[in-house]
Amino acid sequence: MDRTARRAAVAAYKDRKPAWGVFAVICEATGQAWVGTSRHVDTEQNGLWFALRLGSCPYAGLQAAWTQHGGAEAFRFEELERLREDYPEIGRPDELKRRQALWRARLEAAAL
Repeated sequence: MDRTARRAAVAAYKDRKPAWGVFAVICEATGQAWVGTSRHVDTEQNGLWFALRLGSCPYAGLQAAWTQHGGAEAFRFEELERLREDYPEIGRPDELKRRQALWRARLEAAAL
């Protein structure tokens, strides 16, 4: 990739719109689940898997399960819900907390 194409790709990445949403990480072996929220739910898995592979995930329970069950093959990432783009900015954090609590109850999951 030449410099111009690289710069264009970086600029496009930085200019993308936020995708506020709720996601779940589920252990296939045990059915254990964790539910979190993200400003970029569409790319959250990449960062989370990276931290888990390095052993530096800030969520101790998830990291322990990841290590015990052998990594990415034993887990799946699911985008549960996404706020619409025109959702009022001032209400986003509270709405995400409310929806995270709802999904945690439904899935009997821990919080991320």
